[in-house]
Amino acid sequence: MRIKANEEWLPVYQALASKVRLQIINILAYGPKNIKELADDLDLSSAVMTMHIRKLEKAGIISSERVKSNGGIQKLRSLAIDYLEIDFPKGLDKEREYHETIIPVGHYTDFNILPTCGLATREKVIGYFDDPRYFLDVERVNAKILWFMKGYIEYRIPNYLMSNQELDELEISMELGSEAPGYNNNWPSKLNFYINGKYIGQWTSHGDFGDKRGRFTPTWWSSDINQYGLLKVLKVNHKGSWMDGVKISNVTLEELNIGQKNIDFKIEVSEKDGNAGGLTIYGAGFGNYDQDIIVKLYYR
Repeated sequence: MRIKANEEWLPVYQALASKVRLQIINILAYGPKNIKELADDLDLSSAVMTMHIRKLEKAGIISSERVKSNGGIQKLRSLAIDYLEIDFPKGLDKEREYHETIIPVGHYTDFNILPTCGLATREKVIGYFDDPRYFLDVERVNAKILWFMKGYIEYRIPNYLMSNQELDELEISMELGSEAPGYNNNWPSKLNFYINGKYIGQWTSHGDFGDKRGRFTPTWWSSDINQYGLLKVLKVNHKGSWMDGVKISNVTLEELNIGQKNIDFKIEVSEKDGNAGGLTIYGAGFGNYDQDIIVKLYYR
């Protein structure tokens, strides 16, 4: 469940503001139970337990299901969600105007890659693992995850700036990780970033993470391969280029010659400096962040 810090989600906050209801959530993590079983576990009356259950159901945290049991029917409660994420308001975004574009992971415009590699939609793998030819498959536009060991992938970003709008900052956010056979949480990979052919800077991914399932990773996806990455935010403004607020180069917007032209964005696995541990890009429906590549052009 993904909620915001506003009154619309007040039932969720109210449901969690109780020691008893937090205990109920922890009990249901081990499996469904009926009202009487929950009441016995916490040494409460069934009437009091029913009140707590109603608050959790109203918040969408638990659900109920009628099942046959011992010749009769009983109502079992179980957890309806497995995580809760809160989006806090971003005052800075509200103060500045911007054009936003969402680029699906499979909508790349150029690539040059080597195995291990592959790509998949929310429903299935496209083609076969470790066969770069499937990066040209017609279904690749529906890909929500892709990975490769060496090479690069490039996207073309539409630019909707008007002639009277001056670009103030370019922001690109995406979920990234390394690429190891199977997975390896300690698998460094140096990634180079380019915009309009200009080298922006480098970031080192520390691993191809698979120690636990990604929050949004489909159930059919094997637990023996990569599961999630890290959400990274790349920004270029008039003062330089930044990754998660840390300066990675002195390249500024003025050097990118963007104007009203479309923007080419490339990510390359660096082989020059060692630690060429591949790249995985997670889109909506995979990993820990339910998003594709999000681009914002802040303007004045």
